[in-house]
Amino acid sequence: MDWFHAAVLGLVQGLTEFLPVSSSAHLRVFSALAGWQDPGAAFTAVTQLGTETAVLIYFRKDIAAIVSAWVVALFKRERRSDPNARLGWFVILGTLPIGIFGALFQDTIETTLRDLRVIGTTLILFGVILAVADRTRAVRHAKPISELTLPHAIAYGLAQSLALIPGVSRSGGTISAGLLLGYSREAAARYSFLLAIPAVLASGVLELFKIGEGPAPAWGPTILATVIAFVVGYAAIAWFLKYISSHSFMPFVIYRVLLGIVIIGLVTAGVLAPDAGVVPAK
Repeated sequence: MDWFHAAVLGLVQGLTEFLPVSSSAHLRVFSALAGWQDPGAAFTAVTQLGTETAVLIYFRKDIAAIVSAWVVALFKRERRSDPNARLGWFVILGTLPIGIFGALFQDTIETTLRDLRVIGTTLILFGVILAVADRTRAVRHAKPISELTLPHAIAYGLAQSLALIPGVSRSGGTISAGLLLGYSREAAARYSFLLAIPAVLASGVLELFKIGEGPAPAWGPTILATVIAFVVGYAAIAWFLKYISSHSFMPFVIYRVLLGIVIIGLVTAGVLAPDAGVVPAK
C-alpha cells in the first residue's frame, strides 16, 4: 500500500466509522472499485485506533466520570448504585460477546466474510433493520441512557458482535439494538460509542503486530491513515450527534440499500469479482 492509497482509506475510515454505514465495508468496497488491493482486517483494525482516539477525546468527561465512579464503587458498597458505576460494568460485560465471537471466528472474518456479495447483502439487510428500529422508536417513549439495564447491555453487546461481519456496521448494529429496546437516538448512539472503546482498542493493538508483514512493510502509510482517520473521525462524531438530535436515520438507510444493490449488481454483472483485491492466503 502506498501513501496516497493510505491517505484516501484513512479519510474513508474517519468519515464512515461513526455513521451507521459500516467503515469496514467501505474500506473493502472502495478498494475493490478503485482496483486496489484489499487493505485487510488488520489495516482496518489499526486505523480504527485513530477513530477510537477521537472517541476518547470527545467523550473524555463522560469516560472520566464512568471510570472514577466504577473504581470508587469497587471499594464503597453504597456507591454501587451510581449510574456511572453501573455503566462501567455494562461496558465491560457488553464487550464480552464481540471478544468471544472475534476469537472463535477470526479466520472466517478475515477471509470468507470479506466477500463482496456478503457485504452487499448485509448492507441492505441491516439497513432495513435500522429503518424498522428507528420507526419503532418514533412511536413510543424514548429512554435515556441512565435507564440502561444489564439485560439490555448484553443485548447491545450481542448486536456489536454482529459488526464483525463487514457491512453490518458497529454503530448501526448497536444503535438499532438500542432503538428497538426503546432508547432515544442520542442515548443509543452515545452508548454505542462508549461500548466500542474496549473492543476496538484491544483489536487494534492485537492487529498492530500484523502490520508490516510481508515484503513491503506498511508502517508509514498505516500511521498516516490512522492520523487522518482520527482528525476526520472527531469531526464526524460531533456532526453525527448533532444531526441525530433532530433527524431520523432514513438517509443512512437509503444509502445503505442503494450501495448494497450496486455492489451485488456489479458482482452479478461480472464487473467486480466477489474476492476483488483479496490476496490469496499462502
